[in-house]
Amino acid sequence: MQKYVSRLLGSAGRVVAMAALATAVAGCAGLAGGHPAAPAQASAPDYNYIVGPGDTLNIIVWRNPELSQVVPVRPDGQVSTPLVDGLVAQGKTSVQIARDVEKELGKYVRDPVVTVIVTSFVGPYSEQIRVVGEAAKPQFLPYKQKMTVLDVMIAVGGLTDFADGNNATLVRTAEGNKRYTVRLNDLVKRGDIDANVEVLPGDILIIPQGWF
Repeated sequence: MQKYVSRLLGSAGRVVAMAALATAVAGCAGLAGGHPAAPAQASAPDYNYIVGPGDTLNIIVWRNPELSQVVPVRPDGQVSTPLVDGLVAQGKTSVQIARDVEKELGKYVRDPVVTVIVTSFVGPYSEQIRVVGEAAKPQFLPYKQKMTVLDVMIAVGGLTDFADGNNATLVRTAEGNKRYTVRLNDLVKRGDIDANVEVLPGDILIIPQGWF
């Protein structure tokens, strides 16, 4: 009889311990997912791409092919073309760069007409989407208009086997580092398209590791 009581008490102790552990885990999950859900729509209709180091620009000068050139944006954010040296491109749109080139070429060419086309995209750090944690290939991505979390997850190869995707956090630098919860497991593994949300330039997606 005494042995039976001991076994019963031992079983009860294990049940209590497991319940306590489950409560602790649930509490941790609540903290991780305690942010509001990310809004489904976020992009601005008047967004213009901002040029950054590593981008490639095709600078076309109308009726002056000798002045037209494909140039990289240097790490210091500047570009150099024939007759124009050290022009700041970082932080500007392609239209703004075109007007700046026209102004500089106007010293040598009468009424230059310039078009700038971005042919390779990296963008400044402030515009990039960063993915850290339990993604298959954590990396940064250049932002594109109407880009969504699903686009981001495809680019980084999805989640690892250890990811707690439904407790992922989206940090929105455009809103003073406001934090949102995104349901990556539901989106990527269950195909719940309602879990898909738009991202904004500068967003940081943090994917935590699961407990089990």
